Amino acid sequence: MEDLDNLNIETRLLLEAIFQKYGYDFRDYSWAAIKRRIRHRCRASGLSNISEMQHKILYQTDFFEKILLDLTINVTEMFRDPHFYRVLRQNVIRELKDEPFLKVWHAGCSTGEEAYSMAILLKEEGLYDKTQIYATDVNESVLQEAKEGIFPLQRMKLFTRNYLQAGGKESFSDYYTASYESAIVDKSLRNRIVFANHNLVTDGVFGEMHIIICRNVLIYFNKKLRNRVLGLFTDSLADKGFLCLGTKESILFSGYANRFTESFPVEKIYRKNEPVN
Repeated sequence: MEDLDNLNIETRLLLEAIFQKYGYDFRDYSWAAIKRRIRHRCRASGLSNISEMQHKILYQTDFFEKILLDLTINVTEMFRDPHFYRVLRQNVIRELKDEPFLKVWHAGCSTGEEAYSMAILLKEEGLYDKTQIYATDVNESVLQEAKEGIFPLQRMKLFTRNYLQAGGKESFSDYYTASYESAIVDKSLRNRIVFANHNLVTDGVFGEMHIIICRNVLIYFNKKLRNRVLGLFTDSLADKGFLCLGTKESILFSGYANRFTESFPVEKIYRKNEPVN
């Protein structure tokens, strides 16, 4: 039977080694999730223990890239949770339609599907040309995929269904070109998107945004880190801007709950309050 104390020590040393060597800080991620993913990579790599994994990480950059993909969660799809995008379209976007210029931040954008979904939504609502979308992630390899905008063609059936349920107004096939087994996102959807590296754990405020979307990322952080990131979002939002979280996430029990009004509880969309004079 494995010694849990030793496993915990080895895991903490591994996370410290990653931080010291590469600058990625996973020390305040959800402990259960981190341990599960590290042990999975350990078994998949045929390693006998986590200390052996630490040695490989320190001396083999390509091995570190593998575990980085394990530790940075990359589950996404276009128009994921269609009801969220329907509310975004029918309520949030229309609240902001009179703004002279819109700034949207997708934090933890992964391979870009949800950033492109926002681009489609804004285009159909006639706001795309006056919007700048910032799509950020800590993982350079998934950012590169996002920039290329090439997805498996077999996923288009799911994406099309999501799009229609989200209130799509056009033919979804107009937004991509099929090429062999791939779907290439239309170039016009990339014009207003900037893909960039940003680390929610260590980096600072990101502009004065009208909308921040960070869905199903905070669930992988511990309470201390969640609060830190929610503070970052609060400081990055313009007054009356919208913060969109995942269905299992909430701002209500953080240190920033009084800075927001819960606009759409089911979809976990919050609006930043104007400062009290």
